[in-house]
Amino acid sequence: MCEGGKRKKDKFIEQLFLEYKPIKDNLIQMLNEIQEHYGYVPMEVQKDLSEFLSVPMAEIYGVVTFYSRFSLKPKGKYNISVCLGTACFVKGSQKLMDRLLERLQIQPGETTEDGKFSIEETRCVGACGLAPVFTVNGEVYGKATVQKLDQVLDELMKQS
Repeated sequence: MCEGGKRKKDKFIEQLFLEYKPIKDNLIQMLNEIQEHYGYVPMEVQKDLSEFLSVPMAEIYGVVTFYSRFSLKPKGKYNISVCLGTACFVKGSQKLMDRLLERLQIQPGETTEDGKFSIEETRCVGACGLAPVFTVNGEVYGKATVQKLDQVLDELMKQS
């Protein structure tokens, strides 16, 4: 899909580039839209963005890797985050993380082979009063226990 030696951009990227001016100030907002659309920020799209905004690839990569909002790899259908911030950690969130790692057999930042689950560590989700907390695709499960985590995982595993 090359024209004149260049890869053809998909319709989403073409539309995105029509909606924004090619100025560096738009980088983070455009990355947000890209993350929302793809579920991660693909390397080819980073290259397209670099050309469009006249921003070096190293700078785009730096922004993508600095902010935990962005991911370089696709996340699972169910993205599970365990808060390991102080309040959650003191109330036992490490036990939740350990159970998650045991059940899914992947590490934080990874996705199961079937693409169904991914795990993330977070430092605070702003629900300290509900500690310990885990989230599934942004839905908060507070005052969580290993048993509650197992129940949620069992339900998600039943779904396609």
